[in-house]
Amino acid sequence: MTSTQLYLRLLGYVKPYWREFAASILGIALVAASEVVLPIAVKPLIDGTFVQKDPFMMQWLPIGIVAIFGVRGLGSFLGNYASAWVGNKVVQDLRGQMFQSILRMPTAFFDNSMTGNLISKITFDVTQVTYAATQMVNVLVKDSLTVLGLLGWLLYLNWKLTLITFLMVPPIAVVVRFFNVRLRKMSRASQEAMGEINNVLQESIECHKVVKVFGGNQYEAKRFFNATDRFRGFLMKQAAAGALNVPITQLLVAIATAVVIHQVALQASGDQTTVGGFVSFIGAMMLLSPPIKRLTGVSEHLQRGLAASESVFGLIDENAEEDTGTLNLGRVRGELVFEGVTLRYDGSEGDSLHGIDLHIKPGETVALVGQSGSGKTSLANLVPRFYRPTAGRITLDGHELDHVTLASLRANVGIVSQEVSLFNDSIAANIAYGTHVTASASQIVAAAEAAHAMDFIRALPEGMNTLVGENGVRLSGGQRQRLAIARTLLKNAPVLILDEATSALDTESERQVQAGLETLMRGRTTIVIAHRLSTIEKADRIVVMDQGAIIEMGTHAELIALGRTYAKLHSMQFREIDLDVR
Repeated sequence: MTSTQLYLRLLGYVKPYWREFAASILGIALVAASEVVLPIAVKPLIDGTFVQKDPFMMQWLPIGIVAIFGVRGLGSFLGNYASAWVGNKVVQDLRGQMFQSILRMPTAFFDNSMTGNLISKITFDVTQVTYAATQMVNVLVKDSLTVLGLLGWLLYLNWKLTLITFLMVPPIAVVVRFFNVRLRKMSRASQEAMGEINNVLQESIECHKVVKVFGGNQYEAKRFFNATDRFRGFLMKQAAAGALNVPITQLLVAIATAVVIHQVALQASGDQTTVGGFVSFIGAMMLLSPPIKRLTGVSEHLQRGLAASESVFGLIDENAEEDTGTLNLGRVRGELVFEGVTLRYDGSEGDSLHGIDLHIKPGETVALVGQSGSGKTSLANLVPRFYRPTAGRITLDGHELDHVTLASLRANVGIVSQEVSLFNDSIAANIAYGTHVTASASQIVAAAEAAHAMDFIRALPEGMNTLVGENGVRLSGGQRQRLAIARTLLKNAPVLILDEATSALDTESERQVQAGLETLMRGRTTIVIAHRLSTIEKADRIVVMDQGAIIEMGTHAELIALGRTYAKLHSMQFREIDLDVR
């Protein structure tokens, strides 16, 4: 996308607020007009008062000057306030679109993205857009009008001398063009460096226990220093380009100004102009310098804003999770069929799943077991369509998942995993999360009771209104798991996925959570990914996986009798338990 296309797209976000933006333009136009009127008023002021002694001029011109500054102050307030209002609304809208875009992203997007970079785009990059979207337009309008007005007055006073200033336009354009390219490149690099800072910071905070135990303080401090130093380096390169751009441009303007002033002084000495005309011309020339300075400095902020716009629009334009299904399912029975399913992740050289054929009846509990990396979680992740099969097909109640809308599919699926996700909100809000936010207090309590969670909830000082902290940090592992079970119970989905939901718990917590899971599984089609084989012995069927394929299938008794992989895994686990007991 070209710079012009980027900028026009950015201005499209200003369009809904055109009235407020027009008010800011009106305000700055008044400021620009006041700047032009001042040198114009100088000529009659000096000539009419000091030379001609005109009483009218002596009485009314001072009042006129006060009025000019009054109008200027009003315009300044109106322009600055309206511009800030529009700029903040644009940033809010962009952030909203970026966040909506993130919520729509497929799981693979998060697999390949650093969280710190995404946070940096929303918190840092988007703020760089504000100047380019609104304030820069104000500067361009105000200073352009000022320059044009002053040049018009100078041409009126002495057009020959004024034309000398135009000789500086080509070299100024070359200088500005050179620094624009440099500034855009450094702005992109600094935004990437800020994303790296956020990523290091986030990892260090989230993994603070590992940092402490493994003595990673110095290592993390060095990582953070290197990231911030890299960011500082790019900022200094931007500063150098911006610092050189303005003085070089000003030097060129100063040369033209000096030549003009010299010529005006010669004319004044030869009585070719009045005192008022001389002062007015010199004043107008002096007033030209600040707006020209700001206009040449605009490029630095513009390039920074355009680089940020590339980052912002890049996220907004990311392909959302594909949802081509048109069928809206009601409540399903829960019959799942996998036919020749193969899955290969993006960027992977081999298949994570291949040739999976599996028929799960409504209400049946099927356990997936196998070594780490055998494909258990990959298979389960295909059911809510976090990923799509590379080959083969999956049906739910006879409907191919690709033909079903994501919303209606996921409304029928509940998940309880080893890594429970809780939000920094009350216990009640976490249980009634999402589409069940309007659930009644009695429904929430009933779900918590069924999940065997009310015992510990009642013991908390604020009960259901207790804040759980970031990701439930104020609760134990077993308590977090029971809240996740309660949340899934409240959803009451007919298809359930349990991904090693008790593997990280102690014996007592596992007993309590297992009781909640048994309540949850009742009458539902359940896929259980199990680490401890003792927890799935009662499953209707056990599916043994290895290297992405199904190698055994049957009940616990059948697989033990078969004496192959499952029997060996079972025997190995119970041998370890016996050794622990001894």
